[in-house]
Amino acid sequence: MLHVKFFASIRERVGRSQMELPWAEGMSVAAALQAVEASSGVALRGQHLLAARNHEHVTFDEPLADGDELAFFPPVTGG
Repeated sequence: MLHVKFFASIRERVGRSQMELPWAEGMSVAAALQAVEASSGVALRGQHLLAARNHEHVTFDEPLADGDELAFFPPVTGG
């Protein structure tokens, strides 16, 4: 299972602050983003979007492991 968090304007677009996603062998950040889009009905690709895996900035081709925390956020977040 992946623990996915959303921050700032991404949270507003998705309509929630977090969700759980099933993990699959070989899953990348990009694949998780596709699952988020399918689950929420909101297109996030093409947005200015950053990702972090277990509190470390990563690229969208970064592989994920079962139990990872994945966060999506815009380049600039405010208080």
